[in-house]
Amino acid sequence: MKRKILALGVILLIISGVFVLTQRYQRNATHQQKTAIKQIYSCPMHPDYTSDRSGQCPICGMTLVLKKASEIKGEKTEKGVIFISPEKQQLIGVKTANVGFVSLQKLIAAKGLVDYDERRIFSINTKFEGWIEKLFVNYTGKLVKKGEPLFTIYSPELVSAQEEYLLSLKNREIGKNSQFEEIKVSSQSMVEATERRLKLWDITDEQIKQLEEKGEMTKTLIVHSQNEGFVIEKMVVEGMKIMPGESLYKIADLSSVWIIADIYEQDIPLVKIGQVAEISLLSGKVLRGRITYIYPYLEGELRTVKVRIEVANPGYVLKPNSYVNVGIKVELGRRLAVVDSAVIDTGERQLVILAREDGHFKPVDVKLGVKVEGFCEVLEGIKEGDEVVTNANFLIDSESRMKEALSGMTGESSKGEHHH
Repeated sequence: MKRKILALGVILLIISGVFVLTQRYQRNATHQQKTAIKQIYSCPMHPDYTSDRSGQCPICGMTLVLKKASEIKGEKTEKGVIFISPEKQQLIGVKTANVGFVSLQKLIAAKGLVDYDERRIFSINTKFEGWIEKLFVNYTGKLVKKGEPLFTIYSPELVSAQEEYLLSLKNREIGKNSQFEEIKVSSQSMVEATERRLKLWDITDEQIKQLEEKGEMTKTLIVHSQNEGFVIEKMVVEGMKIMPGESLYKIADLSSVWIIADIYEQDIPLVKIGQVAEISLLSGKVLRGRITYIYPYLEGELRTVKVRIEVANPGYVLKPNSYVNVGIKVELGRRLAVVDSAVIDTGERQLVILAREDGHFKPVDVKLGVKVEGFCEVLEGIKEGDEVVTNANFLIDSESRMKEALSGMTGESSKGEHHH
């Protein structure tokens, strides 16, 4: 009986010892596990590189830093989301901005060619044949004032017309003393008819008045310019015989000119007739004109559409066939937008890095609209009030992609660590 009691005591003692040892082992294991979790080191520049030992990062050579428990816990967030501590954010220069509505203005820049206003080009000719006696405007480029004499011309037809006019004047004087009203009316009608013929030949009222006052015809007649402008073509010389309608001079009024600007195909929907365009000269001076016509065809090689801008030309500073810079500002109104530095454009996708609370960041696909100076319109993906990264976003995106790739290789280890 004593032996049985002794044996039972030994067994109980053994069981008690095993239980004590098991509890101590479990406590030690838990302590070691907690210690292992806390003793994880990572690279400040490459957070996805981790190690259970201190040292240097094999990628960039920076000293590894000990990760906090909150950082380790943050690694178990959703796919693509990474945690960056405030210290690391400051180190890599993370900056953010809120998404909101902005009054957008797009500047369309183009090259323009100065051209003559086709409505202000005039051809100088006569309506009768004759011979040029003397030229007063005898070189190309001369500025001609309206009413300025151009040349003198001898024309047998013109001499005959003057004689007929003078004869009609004499007959009118005789008819005034006639007792027959029909003769008075007829003589007056003759004067009006011969005077009208001279006017149809562009003889001025002043010249007709001088003819009437002198009472004798002149061999040659001075032809005056009916327009003001620069002589851009001269086809006449002294002694030359001319025919009715033959072009003798071409005169261009340069007080207003056209600018023909080439607008790229994608910008044409934003261009409207009546919009103001700014013309920048090499001297720094800026002129303003208005779009008056959009050509209905596309230049095949350049993929541009020509736009005609009408602009006043004070001092004739705009020279035909010279190039100028054209700027057209288009008001787009208030639209949801982000600064362009917040957008990562891979060619196939456009991304922004969404900044969440507690230092978490996630790349988000967005659909963009127009891109203007400093801003991108946002159509889909984010909303007003969201906070996005505007600086160091490429670095954050690359780290997020690296995390996804490494997670795929390691099966998203529950221990939250991997070694390179």
